[in-house]
Amino acid sequence: MLFTWGAFIQAFLILLVRANRKSLRGATNCELNKKQTELNSFLWTIKRDPPSYFFGTIHVPYTRVWDFIPDNSKKAFQESNIVYFELDLTDPYTISALTSCQMLPHGENLQDVLPRDIYRRLKRHLEYVKLMMPSWMTPDQRGKGLYADYLFNAIAGNWERKRPVWVMLMVNSLTEADIKTRGVPVLDLYLAQEAERMRKKTGAVEKVEEQCHPLNGLNFSQVSITFCSKGWLGGHNDRL
Repeated sequence: MLFTWGAFIQAFLILLVRANRKSLRGATNCELNKKQTELNSFLWTIKRDPPSYFFGTIHVPYTRVWDFIPDNSKKAFQESNIVYFELDLTDPYTISALTSCQMLPHGENLQDVLPRDIYRRLKRHLEYVKLMMPSWMTPDQRGKGLYADYLFNAIAGNWERKRPVWVMLMVNSLTEADIKTRGVPVLDLYLAQEAERMRKKTGAVEKVEEQCHPLNGLNFSQVSITFCSKGWLGGHNDRL
């Protein structure tokens, strides 16, 4: 049995690894093992019969990380007959519920809740992204029938009706590097698809509401500060 856990666990693990590396820097007789098969695999084993595993995942295209995942993690996935994911990304209800939870309540628009200056800069930035996106697409994406206008609408469609925190996350994914990998499933989804293909039993450890409510609980001032501090809405887009 394998339990995968998403970005929150991954972030925690990264902090642990960084702290461990800092402690190693001061030691003259210690060196990090650079063999990939022996690196930290973000895999825990629960000693039972049969064993269970916890595996920390990250929400990026699986092709970015798959070659760097140690063999013990892949073996645990292969040998598990039940796999539980953070969310069931193969369930249409999950996708529908995730979309619904991102929307502002009571028919509000983003223009009603964001400061005017941030809203204007955001709008100009999205216009810039839409203008640049055709040049960001790869020949392979075009060969698969994935075109810029369709992709932009799939990612940013109806953005004016979304809550600020979700727009912030959306803007973070509208970069040239991320656009070039669109069409490739993120690691969680790839593992879910593989589990289905291998006819493993699957499930989820969280409900959509358990992910949405904490993010939706952020107040608008917190999100506005993040918009500005990230620098997403400055530079070239202010000149459009």
